[in-house]
Amino acid sequence: MTRRAHHGAHGPLLPDGPAPFTTLVELTFQKRRIEHWIRFGHKSYEQILHRRRSIVGFAPNSIFAFVRWAANEHGTIISRIDIVRAVRRGEPFQTLPFVRPGGDILLRLDSWPKVQRVLSAIDAVEALGLNPVDASPDHWRHVHNRLIAGLEPHAYTPERHAAWMHRRRIEP
Repeated sequence: MTRRAHHGAHGPLLPDGPAPFTTLVELTFQKRRIEHWIRFGHKSYEQILHRRRSIVGFAPNSIFAFVRWAANEHGTIISRIDIVRAVRRGEPFQTLPFVRPGGDILLRLDSWPKVQRVLSAIDAVEALGLNPVDASPDHWRHVHNRLIAGLEPHAYTPERHAAWMHRRRIEP
């Protein structure tokens, strides 16, 4: 791809683009048609392409929640939530739409009832006074597995969070 083609296809070139190995997520908002948004995560980069589209970036090893919803004249056609850990250079990753290159998918659920349950689990972590990005990745895997099995996930507790923080300090 030439520099000119890149400029025309994706908006103006930025002199200060994303840092190397940034995971990029394309967001879209067309009211009542397509809504892609970030529920939580610390953005390290943002480029507004125009009023309905933007690209946000996440530093390696950061965690974010990406929600996708779309509808047509007959109603909802997709509702999905992915909680993803941005990968570091050389790490294996899974691909998912609108995320480049992909990431370590901690949770991936579709259907609005399941998405709502995940959003409630995120709200519960926030109710503890914690940012969901700081919660243990294992908690998001647990929520995924329990909801897939049709079971209620266990609550994230201050004790679990303290154990995660301790583990994070001693792991390389």
